[in-house]
Amino acid sequence: MDKVLAALQERKKPATRINKNSKLFKTILNAIKDKKGENIVVLDLKKIDEAVADYFIVCDARSHIQVKAIADNIIDEVDTECDEKPFHREFGEKWTLVDYVNIVVHVFQDEQRQFYSLESLWADAARTEY
Repeated sequence: MDKVLAALQERKKPATRINKNSKLFKTILNAIKDKKGENIVVLDLKKIDEAVADYFIVCDARSHIQVKAIADNIIDEVDTECDEKPFHREFGEKWTLVDYVNIVVHVFQDEQRQFYSLESLWADAARTEY
């Protein structure tokens, strides 16, 4: 995960901003909900200059099988609904990242989410629970 975080910090955000009403944003949230992702939190990073994306979407999964199912569903639904492929994917059993440049999705098993504590690392971000 450290390698991924370093890569994210080095890339530049494009000038185009995404909002919560965008088709991409809604499609990602629906894909998470379809596979029963839990504790969905959106961190709005747009006002943070150092942020690597406009939004982080973070959710829990109960097992490594569900982590994969949620990530696969996000990729499939976004491809179908928005005709967009992820910029980067990082698959693991307890944590998976799906990166759409302005929206980065983190699917964690609970213990990994607590360990990495993204919400506290980005405490200055506006937080919305879904």
